[in-house]
Amino acid sequence: MERKIAKVVNHVKMDDEDALDVLFWRSKSMAERLQEVVRLRKNYFTWLNGAFPEKMTKVITTRINDF
Repeated sequence: MERKIAKVVNHVKMDDEDALDVLFWRSKSMAERLQEVVRLRKNYFTWLNGAFPEKMTKVITTRINDF
């Protein structure tokens, strides 16, 4: 069987990858970032509970600083 697609591997240092991620997200508008966060939340809750909740409960926890 002849391979028609070549395998490609790119080795990237983790520090370089982190910098590229930051540059990518900083290039997006606030609306685009928020839209992606909402999409990820919907995917997570649907995966976890089978459906996205109609209402979200706001929970705030505080702790005393240890330093």
